[in-house]
Amino acid sequence: MHYVVVDIETTGGSPKSSKITEIAMYKTDGHTILDEYVTLLDPECPIPEFIVRLTGISDKMVENAPKFFQVAKNIIEFCKDCIFVAHNVSFDYNVIRHEFRSLGFDFRLPHLCTVRASKYILPGHASYSLGKLARSLDIEINGRHRAGGDALATTLIFNMLFQKSEKNLEKFINQEINPKTLHPNLDLDFVDNIPNKTGVYKFYNDANSLIYIGKSKHIKKRIDQHLKNNSTKKGIEMQQEIYRIEFELTGSELIALLLESQLIKQHKPIYNRMLRKSLFPFGLFYYENESGYIQFYIERTSKRTEMPLTSFTTKAEAVNYLETQCKLFTLCQKYCNLYQSKTSCFDYQVKQCFGACVEKETPELYNQRVSLLMEKLQFEHTNFYILENGPQRSEKVAVLVENGSFKGYGKIPYYALSKSKSSWSRFIDVYPEDKDSRTIIRNYLRMRPDANIIVF
Repeated sequence: MHYVVVDIETTGGSPKSSKITEIAMYKTDGHTILDEYVTLLDPECPIPEFIVRLTGISDKMVENAPKFFQVAKNIIEFCKDCIFVAHNVSFDYNVIRHEFRSLGFDFRLPHLCTVRASKYILPGHASYSLGKLARSLDIEINGRHRAGGDALATTLIFNMLFQKSEKNLEKFINQEINPKTLHPNLDLDFVDNIPNKTGVYKFYNDANSLIYIGKSKHIKKRIDQHLKNNSTKKGIEMQQEIYRIEFELTGSELIALLLESQLIKQHKPIYNRMLRKSLFPFGLFYYENESGYIQFYIERTSKRTEMPLTSFTTKAEAVNYLETQCKLFTLCQKYCNLYQSKTSCFDYQVKQCFGACVEKETPELYNQRVSLLMEKLQFEHTNFYILENGPQRSEKVAVLVENGSFKGYGKIPYYALSKSKSSWSRFIDVYPEDKDSRTIIRNYLRMRPDANIIVF
């Protein structure tokens, strides 16, 4: 396997608007430099003065240099069958991809970032910027902020990483989307421009049927994972069917979770089989027995009409949770349906249960501890908003819980936040509470004790 280590100098810091003024490429097998290609390029636009001061590359220097389209074929041939490597690879790789896209060519290669790889394979350095890392590794850069010098230094760092831990280095190779495995009409330019932000995404087939709904804090990265997934039969099948992609930015991970759950139940996409009925199919329920003791039991939520105290993804998760709470609140194993017996529970025999199971402890005393657990499973406040950053800087998003029940969510403009909280409700879209939405909110708040809760 060969690697092509690349560095470019550009007219600015944006991959979409920057033009290349110099490119350097070194081909290596991880041990030896096999070939090199370095050239100035005419960016076909003025080079900003601050870039001239940084790189030393001026308009005068590039006036007779080739334009990108004149060297494009050379770059393709030089990179053929190689892994693309760079320090902060996303910038160099995306600038070059954008240059090729302007020529109508879809440039894609597996790529690797020496910053990320160095942090893992060479831990403990104060800085992983190219200049400081090279200096700490006794690598001299002849021509800092020039493509040739920086690319050569990056190559020497890469070879060092390769020789130290080739196997670990392979973990950092980011495979590219292979258009040949996808639907021929999927718009890859649209995919490339999906923002890597929090939201919900939808996949449609060429009959305009919604086949999959997902959510992520980084939807671009997650969508790319779907389009590269050749490890499962389901993943390969879905790749070939995705004809169109839609997405909705939520800003809030909580709203993404709620929206995903709601949409899956509404549309029942074929590839969301596991989530079509319930995210949390097992619930914790209770009843009062003939002797007045409150008993807990775990049951499928689909078999009960009432709302569970809390819900779980698997029965094992539910049992583990109840076993923990049973010990924490000194509850009876038998009355938590964790121990089957016609007499006492095991904990009573080892003096860790106060004897509710043999009616030695009164229902009143026992139920007091049961009530503490039940209160723990309720929302801490009756009426409140959960306020989080919205997809736009000019707004917040809010989830509304009223009278202890989930009511809905919406976007609140900044100007409205200073007004009465009672006025916020006009920005809230109302949704029916189901067994999953309540658990999603409760689990979210448990994982984020610093959540911005506004009580009213």
